Amino acid sequence: MKLLVIDGQGGQLGAAIIKTVSERFAQVEITAVGTNANATAAMVKAGAKRAATGENPVSVTASSADVIIGPIGIVIADSMLGEITPKMAEAVGKSKAVRILIPMNKCENIVAGVKSASVSALIEDAIERLNEILENNA
Repeated sequence: MKLLVIDGQGGQLGAAIIKTVSERFAQVEITAVGTNANATAAMVKAGAKRAATGENPVSVTASSADVIIGPIGIVIADSMLGEITPKMAEAVGKSKAVRILIPMNKCENIVAGVKSASVSALIEDAIERLNEILENNA
């Protein structure tokens, strides 16, 4: 199973996801792509063995991923304070991967119907959904 974790800004969300996935699912091959060097560095520090930064790595890795996890902004062009380029959003949106999007209600993107939850609760829900995907593909 190829998992792509995409994050931007400080990369703390992606780092928390990578740390948890690494601890729980040894069979998952994790690739981290940051929209900037700080985000990539945080995800590498959290345990990502494969990592890159920027628009082209998002495009390349999204096409071969089985699952993509990241904040909902990764599918919205110019979101995350402009860090998500239209090409990045398109690559994630067109990918055949299952997308687990974490509803971060900030940066001018609000997801209606989603109650406020702590980041740790959102990450735990994303991990539970990844576990369901892994169990269904076993």
